[in-house]
Parts: sequence; structure tokens; C-alpha cells
Amino acid sequence: MPEPITLDQGKLTTAQSEQYWRDGFLFPLQVFSEDEAASLRAELEAIEREWLEADLPHPLLLYKRINSNCVLPLAARIATDPRVLDAVEGVLGPDLLVWSAEFFIKEPRTPHIVGTHQDLTYWGMGETSDQVTAWIALSPATVESGCMDFVAGSHKNPILPHNDTFSENNLLSRGQEIAVDVAEEDKTHIELRPGQMSLHHGLTIHGSGPNSSDDRRIGFAIRYLNPNARQQRAKRDFAMLARGVDRSGNFMHFTGPTSLFSPESLTLFDEIRTARAEALTEGANEKVGLYNGRAKEKS
Repeated sequence: MPEPITLDQGKLTTAQSEQYWRDGFLFPLQVFSEDEAASLRAELEAIEREWLEADLPHPLLLYKRINSNCVLPLAARIATDPRVLDAVEGVLGPDLLVWSAEFFIKEPRTPHIVGTHQDLTYWGMGETSDQVTAWIALSPATVESGCMDFVAGSHKNPILPHNDTFSENNLLSRGQEIAVDVAEEDKTHIELRPGQMSLHHGLTIHGSGPNSSDDRRIGFAIRYLNPNARQQRAKRDFAMLARGVDRSGNFMHFTGPTSLFSPESLTLFDEIRTARAEALTEGANEKVGLYNGRAKEKS
């Protein structure tokens, strides 16, 4: 695995910021120690054990996969950790919103993939650069375990045509796949140790393969916005203020939960899910389980 990038007192240097804008991604950034990552993983897996069979309005998978920072204090805590925000600030500036946070988990020896795609295709925000995704490894992300692959410089493209496959093995909400061929030699394997993070632009072409290892591949993806970003499809949208101020007012603010699956946070979760469905399911010819259907647990 590559050695972590050396930050300047936890922040990106000018050269590192320029590298991000040149390539459309930057990695690996050390934001947590391996011991901290192990502790965060243990906390997540305790939630999975204790709440999998709980009488929640939706399957536990749904709360892990979308807007987890609305119902899981763990997710909100990671998303607003100053060490993560310090690095993100080098891309978006001092005013930061959390639009969404989600756990992407591939169980060992399973065929689940993430289809090659561009994030902004379905978000309803156009081709904005006022966003970045931080992806934090809570277990080893290797080629064997199904790490992400990025195509350098691909963020300079517009949103390209995508096909909805609704494949059972594709972890994305619509099984979306970009409708262009991506050569293997054009991919950069984003291998990360537990506690390390990558940053990528919403137009960067990326995906990931199956987990053929004997351990779970656990990643936590946080979608950050500069307040200048704007929802263009849905009538309203929500975000959590993580740092600085929001002078634009394009999103309805909410605060992170104080307890697991509180009645208030469960109600808010459904409100956000319903509002975003207008953008995230537009044009789909089938129900999109994460947003307007019933998500199924995948093992």
C-alpha cells in the first residue's frame, strides 16, 4: 500500500490541493490511527448485532446506507471530526455541510460490487464542484477486498450517460453503470489501511470490485458540500452544518442525533429520504429500494 500523504498540521498543502484538482482524487490521508479505526469498527458492529432484529420502521441496512448521520451518533461523530474536516477544507473551503453519510460494506467472499459511475449523475446538483466525497476505511481496502478504482482526470468530463442495471450484486441504489468502456490500465487502485481516507470529486469515474478476502470491507463515505451547492431537482433538501457558516441557505439544516434511532431522528430520516427521492429516482423505470422501496439486507 502507498505511504500516507504528509499533511501540514492536518491540512492539505497547496500542492496537495492542486493534485486533487488535477486528478479528481487524493489519497491516502491518515485521519485516524489503526486503533481508532478498530474502535469505530467495533462500535458499528455492536450496533449491527444489537439492532439487526430490532423493530425499526426500515431494515437496518437502510439506516446504514443513506443518511446514517441522521440516526447514528457514530456516523455524525465521524463526519464532523475536526481531522476529517481539516482535510476537506483544503478542497471546499472553511464552510462545510454534510449532505449524506453512508456505510458501504462488502461481506467476505461475496460478489457485490460498486458499478463504475459518477456520483453527481443522480444527486440533482448538476456538475457542481462545490462537493467532495471523503471515503474512510474501517477495515483494509485492498484490491482483494474490493477497494475503489478511480480514473485520473475523469472529473474534467461532463456527466456521462449511465445505465440502470438494478443488479442484485451492485451496491448502488439503481445498479448504475457508466455507458462507456473504462480500460483497466486507466484505473488507479485506491488501497487504504484502516483509518486512512481518500477524497474524490463527484464527476470522477470510479467503482469497485468484489470482496474475495476473508474480512469485511467496511468503508464510510461522507458527502460534503460547500453551501454554494444547490439542489436543482427536488423541491427541498437537507444538510448538516459541520463547520463555518451557511450564507446561501440552499439546504434545510438538521443536527446530528444524540441517541441511536430516537423517534425524532427516525421521523427526520423519512422526511429527508422522501424529499431526496424526487431527485435520486428521477427517470428510473423500477422502484429504487433505498429511496422509494423496501431495501433488502445483503450478506
